[in-house]
Amino acid sequence: MPGYGILPATEGKGLLKWKWAEDRLAKSHSYWLVTVRPDGAPHAMPIWGIWVDAAFYFSTGRKSRKGQNLAANPRCVVCTEDLEEAVVVEGVAEEITDPIEIKRLGVPYHKKYQPWKLDPQLGPVFGVRSKVVFGLEEKNFVEAATR
Repeated sequence: MPGYGILPATEGKGLLKWKWAEDRLAKSHSYWLVTVRPDGAPHAMPIWGIWVDAAFYFSTGRKSRKGQNLAANPRCVVCTEDLEEAVVVEGVAEEITDPIEIKRLGVPYHKKYQPWKLDPQLGPVFGVRSKVVFGLEEKNFVEAATR
């Protein structure tokens, strides 16, 4: 990370493990979702979601700003709520339409956010697979920032 005083990692020494990132992605209660408006400006909003099978899943209203942005440009960023142990996921949102998959994902979503459920009648369900992930642990930032 040029400009931050962080030296390149040697053979993985000091790098955060993928499990470290997945644990934080799964445990976060709220997340930040950043989408792109039609004019190219960013749009950030807090959302609820779940991390299942190495992907992030959430729902939003089709006519919401997030929903409209994702319909036009599915690239997005998802961030955990804890800045002291932050995980930043850059990826592409894909609408999940398979009712069996939505029902399967609804189980951990309902467990996390009772009484709420994933309901495609309220709005589309999206899955975000990561393209790039950053892990940032504040107390060990110089030694452990990981891409």
